[in-house]
Amino acid sequence: MPAIRSSFARRSLLAVTALPLLALTATACGYGSESDSSQENVSAKGKALSADTVKIGYFGNLTHGTALVGRQQGILQKELKGTQAKYATFNAGPAEIEALNAGSIDIGWIGPSPAINGYTKSQSKSLRIIGGSASGGVKLVVNPKKIKSLDDVKGKKIATPQLGNTQDVAFLNWIAEKGWKVDANSGKGDVSVVRTDNKITPDAYKSGSIDGAWVPEPTASKLVAEGGKAILDEADLWPDKKFVITNIIVSQKFLKAHPDVVEAVLRGSVKTNKWINANRDEAKAAANKQLEHDSGKALPAEIIDPAWKSITFTDDPLASTLDTEAAHAVKAGLLEKPDLAGIYDLRPLDKVLAAEGGGKVDDAGLGVK
Repeated sequence: MPAIRSSFARRSLLAVTALPLLALTATACGYGSESDSSQENVSAKGKALSADTVKIGYFGNLTHGTALVGRQQGILQKELKGTQAKYATFNAGPAEIEALNAGSIDIGWIGPSPAINGYTKSQSKSLRIIGGSASGGVKLVVNPKKIKSLDDVKGKKIATPQLGNTQDVAFLNWIAEKGWKVDANSGKGDVSVVRTDNKITPDAYKSGSIDGAWVPEPTASKLVAEGGKAILDEADLWPDKKFVITNIIVSQKFLKAHPDVVEAVLRGSVKTNKWINANRDEAKAAANKQLEHDSGKALPAEIIDPAWKSITFTDDPLASTLDTEAAHAVKAGLLEKPDLAGIYDLRPLDKVLAAEGGGKVDDAGLGVK
């Protein structure tokens, strides 16, 4: 079976073992502790499904807005009835994949690149992608005093969140399409690609140690608030301006053992996206409230307002764009050509969508047979 190139695998392992403090804390404290449960608006009520609990992971990014709003509004828990949802937040994709593999979480909201890597490295045995969540919300923000145009990016220091993560792969592909050369692993070349945690990126920008960043929301809008200028929206590089930024994964073991619980989470996700799209301002406030609970700090209006507008919430996993993103990682030298057959199992989602009056979504030929 194809595998991640060895140098990338070693670096990915380092990324997992050098996790940011918040992710380590979430793991060390366990999931769904008494204090966490007391923060939920809706407690588990009614008869439990086939599992007493389900452990759900997500990032503290607005691109994970479905999870933020679904949790804060209690929509996910309502669908789970007597099965208690317990949550964990992460800062990095490798950490969430590690937690899924260890059984510390059962279901998670995550970007496409970590999902691809997790599926490939496990020889197709660890996870399935079961639904979509968000598109867009990624921008190239630069120091306008140093970079006046896209061509000026050459020779500059540009941050991405992590080696091989979704934005890193997208930026490396954009660099290649410009005809510039960069060593993917070291980040050295015609552009200096500086892998920087999103929490640190605004300070790195203020200090002048980077000249810009290719980052998701709300980090992009934080940089703009610091005087940066968004000179490229990644959505403009994709057909119909749509590309997967967040999808939903589940461990294959949990999917097999508890299909009713998985279906309930998907039902909650679909209903959450429907509510978000019908109540954008209220949903933005709900996401911000959950961010405040998770991180201790809400986002100011000048950051969350433009960030929220740039994200589209969708049940469609936009599977063809994930396949394209995998091809970009291969082209960058970060991934051997992967066999992604079976990475999707959209049958539970199709069932939920049919019950809600919707149609089937496309798995780009990568679904389970």
